[in-house]
Amino acid sequence: MCKQCEKNPVYEFTNKRKLCKNCFIRYFQKKVLYTIRKFKMAQSGSVIDYENGKGFREVVLEDVLEMFVEKAHCVLAPCHGHDLQRQRPQAYSKGIKIPTRAKVDKIAISSTIDQESNDFIYEIINGNLKKLNKIKPVWGKSIKPLYLFLDKEVLLYAKLKGLKFIKKKQKKDKISNFINELEKKHPEVKRAIVNSYLKLYV
Repeated sequence: MCKQCEKNPVYEFTNKRKLCKNCFIRYFQKKVLYTIRKFKMAQSGSVIDYENGKGFREVVLEDVLEMFVEKAHCVLAPCHGHDLQRQRPQAYSKGIKIPTRAKVDKIAISSTIDQESNDFIYEIINGNLKKLNKIKPVWGKSIKPLYLFLDKEVLLYAKLKGLKFIKKKQKKDKISNFINELEKKHPEVKRAIVNSYLKLYV
């Protein structure tokens, strides 16, 4: 049971801590705000564009960014020249200011622990140490608000919030299969890889 609400849990951490639906959503949103603050991804007044798409990561990224700009007095910029009032009706209904033209300060990317750990191992194996900078939570204008989340956490958030997304087949290779098998046998391996990277390069 969820200790705080004493309701049936929807998620269990490796330390056996369990969260119900509402507690998980609050945990997820607070961690997004923590991630943005910890890595100084955006400041008040920042104009943020984001990776647009219909996968579960992209729709969650959009959802949490809309939450963030309301709290931080930031704005979401036009994405790829599309009609945003049609593309982002939720933002408009919430009264979030989306300028028709604005200079973009940040570009949010929907990358997660799963993707970052895979990229880290791939670059190490292939000796591309110069490319490791791209794995940082902030790289140039690129920011990664979902940087500290596992794919399964992002997917669960999308489902609990009722966000519409398209299921896509994930491309797998030997490296990703190897890491996934390690994660099954030793939970938190992916998180440990990313944390180790942060200690070394950030």
